[in-house]
Amino acid sequence: MIIPELPEYLTKLGGAEYKGLIISLFTITAMVSRPFSGKLADSIGRVPVMIFGAAVCLICSLLYPFITTLMPFFVLRFFHGFSTGFTPTGNTAYLADIVPAQKRGEAMGLLGTAGAIGMSGGPALGGMLSNQFGLNAMFYASSAIALLSILILIRTRETLPTKQQFSLAHLKVKQSDFFEPRVLAPCVVMVLSAFAYGAVFTLIPDFGQHVGVRNKGLLFTYLTVASLAVRLVAGKASDRYGRQPVLMVSTWIIVLAMLVIGLATTKLQLMIGVVLYGFAQGSTSPTLLAWATDLSDHRFKGRGIASLYIFMELGIGLGALISGWLYANNTELFFPVFSVSAILAAFAFFYLLARRRMKTR
Repeated sequence: MIIPELPEYLTKLGGAEYKGLIISLFTITAMVSRPFSGKLADSIGRVPVMIFGAAVCLICSLLYPFITTLMPFFVLRFFHGFSTGFTPTGNTAYLADIVPAQKRGEAMGLLGTAGAIGMSGGPALGGMLSNQFGLNAMFYASSAIALLSILILIRTRETLPTKQQFSLAHLKVKQSDFFEPRVLAPCVVMVLSAFAYGAVFTLIPDFGQHVGVRNKGLLFTYLTVASLAVRLVAGKASDRYGRQPVLMVSTWIIVLAMLVIGLATTKLQLMIGVVLYGFAQGSTSPTLLAWATDLSDHRFKGRGIASLYIFMELGIGLGALISGWLYANNTELFFPVFSVSAILAAFAFFYLLARRRMKTR
């Protein structure tokens, strides 16, 4: 809900040149918190992990209206990342517990569909509230939605069979808690393809304004509606044809989308590129989640899922930081910046191709 309006908000605070930090600070915290959320999801339960993430979102959204200078804003964005570091890990592990393995891709597609509905409505609602009532109304609405999710989660049944009581010992992570080696392949594809996500969410608000889009949230709505349209289909396709074939198609669509966006000079061209990226992102995300869950030890689903999310946040954070740095508020550099995302997505395709060829030998 709030991401499309944050670049303008940061500019008003005097930090226009730091737009890349909006996403990167958020994702750094999310990435750092993943080993903890994975371990906690496998020990104290999936539901408490989800509730903690939603509570962080509620508190941080309430605090944004009181920010008047740059440093407190960056500190708040840093802590806000804990919401993303915890809730999706618990969500995905919970779903993996209750769905048969042969329908895992479809289930992850359904989870992504629910997320896409929020991602499509959120930016549009946030943009409308910001335009009509100011930024503070948008922040308070974000808090209210987080509170609603907490009320729902409180009544949700736990799926972890051997739930433990929380203790400080659960916050002590070992080296093995940071990464699950079994999920290396999906992690490589994730970090290469997620770079584009960071670039898109960092630069599209400025790019939209450059070509005359007034409600920047609508661009994210188009993206997420396109993602919504393919998630279930892509998930089912990965169950039927395999995870890697679906990913080989989706990574090439990312390449095409980045080139179309980078070359766009009109609102229509930009929207076409954004929709193409939505199709690609909607196919890639549930397939990678299903693949990582397939490969994870059943005792450590939270760890395997957290490992994938670590690489997702690494890709998004690098994409946001590097894209913002390369862009430097120079609209003539949009194409070179998005070309970097296209090249990395192409690397993901060739990595998958090499794996398939090695298996057929």
